Amino acid sequence: MGAEKSLTDIACEQLERMIVFQQLKPGVMYSEKKLAEAIDMGRTPVREALQKLAWEQMIVIHPRCGIQVANVSVESQLKLLEVRRPLEALCARLAAQRATPEQKAEMAILGDAILQCAQDHDDEKFMECLRGCHAALVEAARNEYISKVMRPLQGPSRLFWFRNREMDTAHPARLHAKIMTCVSRGDSEGAEEASNMLIEYLCDFSLARLKM
Repeated sequence: MGAEKSLTDIACEQLERMIVFQQLKPGVMYSEKKLAEAIDMGRTPVREALQKLAWEQMIVIHPRCGIQVANVSVESQLKLLEVRRPLEALCARLAAQRATPEQKAEMAILGDAILQCAQDHDDEKFMECLRGCHAALVEAARNEYISKVMRPLQGPSRLFWFRNREMDTAHPARLHAKIMTCVSRGDSEGAEEASNMLIEYLCDFSLARLKM
């Protein structure tokens, strides 16, 4: 399993949860001090977490003014998915080829867990599992350049889906689980195909928002 989480990682996860579930509202300006108080953590890990979230395009930092939650439009989501499609397929393929036995076991657990979250209608647990899936794939791919490119693409995509999740009658959990299962079995072609199916699903979901 992964290494013990740092205070910065914990702060990042808590702030993302507040962003995703709209405890922090788009368009509102928040101070670093208020955010640190909201999650009961020190200013240093919160500042570092905010820098990570800004890099992941979840927030916008306005120097001397405050922090705003990013607004992800349908158009920007579709552009992100254009870039995610080939990169995520490559990441899934490499993960299936390069994952250690321990990482493959973790993938199998994550695949089961993300399905269970969907069945339980537990959105917070689903988000936690989704972050875990994304992190596990990038780690198993063992390519630091994929890590640098993927995270700023996945964060806004997560945000877009969760903000519109009530409109998704199917749920993408089964597709995420399929990727995890293929990687856990070392099936690189299956992992790549499952990744492409997931992006196609997310594209259809996004395009449907344009027609509403």
